[in-house]
Amino acid sequence: MEESKQNLTVLTAQRTIRTEAEALFALADSLTDTPDFPDCLDAIHRATGRVILTGIGKSAIVAQKITATLNSTGQPALFLHAADAIHGDLGMVQPGDVVICLSKSGETPEIKVLVPLVKNFGNSLIAVTANRDSTLARQADFVLWTPVLHEADPNNLAPTVSTTAQMALGDAIAMALVTLRGFSPSDFAKFHPGGALGKQLYLRVHELCALHEPPAVSPDATLREVILEISSKRLGATAVLDEAGALTGVITDGDLRRMLAKPMDFTHLTAREIMSVTPKSIAPDALAVHALAMMRQHSITQLLVLDAGRYIGIVHLHDLVREGLL
Repeated sequence: MEESKQNLTVLTAQRTIRTEAEALFALADSLTDTPDFPDCLDAIHRATGRVILTGIGKSAIVAQKITATLNSTGQPALFLHAADAIHGDLGMVQPGDVVICLSKSGETPEIKVLVPLVKNFGNSLIAVTANRDSTLARQADFVLWTPVLHEADPNNLAPTVSTTAQMALGDAIAMALVTLRGFSPSDFAKFHPGGALGKQLYLRVHELCALHEPPAVSPDATLREVILEISSKRLGATAVLDEAGALTGVITDGDLRRMLAKPMDFTHLTAREIMSVTPKSIAPDALAVHALAMMRQHSITQLLVLDAGRYIGIVHLHDLVREGLL
């Protein structure tokens, strides 16, 4: 690409991002003077049904994303394409539902047909539009204005700024509802049980250490016995337990390597002489993601798992990698 064209494309990209950013700041400021925003939140919060999001074209795509965000944060929501709604799918709207309709102009033919039907059903209607004088805005119970003066497209045609504003407003509604309901991380985990995100919120250390037989040797174990125990359990470490089963220390692969680097006779060494007496440990009910944070903090690859001071196993970095937490 010629340098002049390359510079032009970069400038266009930067202008697009800045234009959208300016629109978002204007949107944020507009909420201060938008009395309908808290009222529409209250309507959604008090509704006995679901939130139905609808739109046409690019607004419909944004409505789908907002639907997913609401569902993931505990607010039951459904997407209804405006064109499908007026051709048989309007039965999705039930008593007690709140309908949010997204339309930049508020004058799209499908929207103009749909709005009176929703009103006849008696459902609350929230308009998300850049045109406060539109048919949609005039008939809605609540109007959320997206102050979009110009799209990022030089021809002011391609939906860019308007859809960005719609998306941001949808996120704002979802997060405001999270605050209103006191939605907690444990609540969030209920709706995200799969993948790394869910595991960060619910996977516990005891679920990982239970996958392995706990390596352990006595304080009098020989160097050979220590090496065999670490090798056989494949966790890179072993606990050192006294006759009563109490933890006295830990020996890791790193401890062995550092010991072997010293000029000394290893023939009669025992676990007591090799072990570290201050092992890093974690409780079994701790979140696995907290175990990962500890490993990173101390630059180690395993933690002893202690249940009220009683050794029950080891959680290894490989366990966390396998679960997709790293």
